[in-house]
Amino acid sequence: MTENQPIIAPGNSWTMFTGLSFIVAAGMMAGGIYFLEASFAAKGFYAMAAIMLVHTSVTITKTLRDVEESRRLSNRIDDARTERLLMETGQSDML
Repeated sequence: MTENQPIIAPGNSWTMFTGLSFIVAAGMMAGGIYFLEASFAAKGFYAMAAIMLVHTSVTITKTLRDVEESRRLSNRIDDARTERLLMETGQSDML
């Protein structure tokens, strides 16, 4: 993606679809763990693993987004410095 392309926000229908998909998936996981023929300790282990998986998925997604945004901001700052330097150089050539 280039720096000049606008960032398009997801639509309301996509946001609702992803939210509902998450709820359905979480419900299916909870139902699967609840009806699993295993000891309570095993069910607890699977439940904690599922919660940690969701948590780390959200965390890594946020981290990757933050890294991308910081790169974009860093590039803008470098571009502004370069443009200012070129403008100053252009003005000194005219004098």
